[in-house]
Amino acid sequence: MDVIELLLRLALAFTVLLVLTRIMGRKEISQLTFFNFVSAISIGTIGGSLAIDASLSVRNGLIALVSWAVFTVFLGYLDIKSKDVRSFIDGQPLIVVKQGKVLEDELRKARLDLDSLNVLLRKKNAFSLSEVSYAIFETDGTLSVMKKTGEQPFTKKDGNVVSNSPAVYPIPTTVVSDGKINDANMQSLNLDQKWLHHQLKSAGVPSISDVFYAEVQKDGSLYIDKRNDTIH
Repeated sequence: MDVIELLLRLALAFTVLLVLTRIMGRKEISQLTFFNFVSAISIGTIGGSLAIDASLSVRNGLIALVSWAVFTVFLGYLDIKSKDVRSFIDGQPLIVVKQGKVLEDELRKARLDLDSLNVLLRKKNAFSLSEVSYAIFETDGTLSVMKKTGEQPFTKKDGNVVSNSPAVYPIPTTVVSDGKINDANMQSLNLDQKWLHHQLKSAGVPSISDVFYAEVQKDGSLYIDKRNDTIH
């Protein structure tokens, strides 16, 4: 393949990809669902092959690109018209926190661990699980969060709610994750396991193994989420 042919292929591939992407719609780039992810990778691979693979004729490359775009648009149409098809293609949102309790089974379905969940919560300005009433892991990989009523900024400001508990620590800190004590965080807070076991006992939790997640709040209290919560 000479330079002229390569440049022509590149220009053609870019132009066709741009046109087809516009036809397929903004959802392809605005929502990265399972289907959109597979579609984007596939059409990008075909476009790349058209641009630089001399063994692939321009005709066959264009046919492959257009055919894939038509297939994507057709499935997108079915996605709009049928809830069952939409559920099969995109999956269903998963409730990972319900009524303030972490649902471990749903976390496993979403392939999320507690650290990843906390990262997503912090991006929603929820720096503690104790602030969260509901958290839903959407089909595009984002997390929707509804805070508890008392934790919503509007309610605090406009209701003139002032916390009577002084801040002992700058931020909530994880001390138990998936039933395991985080010794480094305990040391940074100058707390020991004796204190932790006392707090658990006071809350009616007999053993660390019964705890899925626990964090020390800014006021020094302990937020506990037990394993296998039963939420109806």
